[in-house]
Amino acid sequence: MNLPFTKTILSNGLTVIVHEDRRVPLVAVNVWYRVGSKNEQPGKTGLAHLFEHLMFEGSAHQPAGFFEPLQRAGGAVNGSTSTDRTNYWETVPSEAARLALWMEADRMGWMLAALTESRFETQRGVVLNERRQSYENRPYGLAHFALLRALYAPDHPYFWPTIGQIDDLRRATLEDARAFFQRFYHPANASIVVAGDVDTLEALAMVGELFGEIPAGPRVLPVTPPPVIARASRTFFEDHVELPRVYLAWPSPPLFAPGDAELDLSADVLANGRTSRLYRRLIYERRVASDVAAAQSSRELGGMFQIVATAAPGRSLDELGTAMCEEVARLAAEGPADEELERGRAQAEAAFVYRLQSLGGFGGKADQLNAYDTWRGNPDAFDEDLGRYLSATRESIRQAVKTHLDPERAAALSVVPRGAAELALADSAPAPEGL
Repeated sequence: MNLPFTKTILSNGLTVIVHEDRRVPLVAVNVWYRVGSKNEQPGKTGLAHLFEHLMFEGSAHQPAGFFEPLQRAGGAVNGSTSTDRTNYWETVPSEAARLALWMEADRMGWMLAALTESRFETQRGVVLNERRQSYENRPYGLAHFALLRALYAPDHPYFWPTIGQIDDLRRATLEDARAFFQRFYHPANASIVVAGDVDTLEALAMVGELFGEIPAGPRVLPVTPPPVIARASRTFFEDHVELPRVYLAWPSPPLFAPGDAELDLSADVLANGRTSRLYRRLIYERRVASDVAAAQSSRELGGMFQIVATAAPGRSLDELGTAMCEEVARLAAEGPADEELERGRAQAEAAFVYRLQSLGGFGGKADQLNAYDTWRGNPDAFDEDLGRYLSATRESIRQAVKTHLDPERAAALSVVPRGAAELALADSAPAPEGL
């Protein structure tokens, strides 16, 4: 998996990566800012995600917004925010590459001139509505928030959701937003990838011309979280759902740390796909669950491993929870079978190849180059990353599960229908208010 690239750093600190691939007349522009919800403070959450919206509203020399000019040129545009980073991307025809770069430079260097009180209030309202639609009014939508509360202390930067707390969003001011932008959205805290149908030297010259005069901002210090210790808990909340659902969650290793890839493979063994252990046991054989899944959510400061299952009509969460814990304990004692390990390796390798089929967008080549440079300091860490999965063994997987997924220290959450608290796992307490 060799993607040729050229990397340089401008005098203002902006990291520039160019991947030249002239086979298709498209160019992907991908910008990462090293800021996410982990860089916020208690009482002032949601600003990173709010800026994902504000950055599309316009800048000093393009005050009418960012979607229309790029879409008119035939491009696709989007962005996203996580706990650890914010990214923006455009995939455009080759002749529109300069337009995409110019617009990214304008909002990096000259956005605040167009950030008015009216735009701030409009996008605050959009975010509050998004929170209602995507979480508060969606079945099981608040479960992730409740799990964060169960796993992390209030001073941990993963305690609050990326979209922010309602009260914090309502209290935020335009001055708060301006200060947040000046602190984090500048060349020294960003990297840009230009990939596709470009000449490398011409692309580097364009980036230098358009971004070079933007001042480097203040140094952004690493976030140092308090230690996270797995502790047993049982909570529940009532929701507008038809069937009860149970979640088991544990704090797990950070992205690229020892055990991270092994737990990713463990999730496949336990609950992903029709051949997984919990699918066979809960759905195919016993028919006590309507669905089951597992995931290792890898993040910069620490991961979260979770297993989730929805009870079939008339079945209890206690029998689901017992089976989930038994399968975790069995994997910790025996490790995966040879065929399970080989299947997991094959699926991991296929996933890496599939990601390289796309030039831009989320997870495409431009995004991957930026991600590896951010997390590993090397845009071409594909083989290093895949190697973690291909070198995993039955024993390394067994040891990772034994070390990190103690069933006796799981955070267990039940989501039950309104008025049916008795359907929660035994000995569960109500989840905290104000999720």
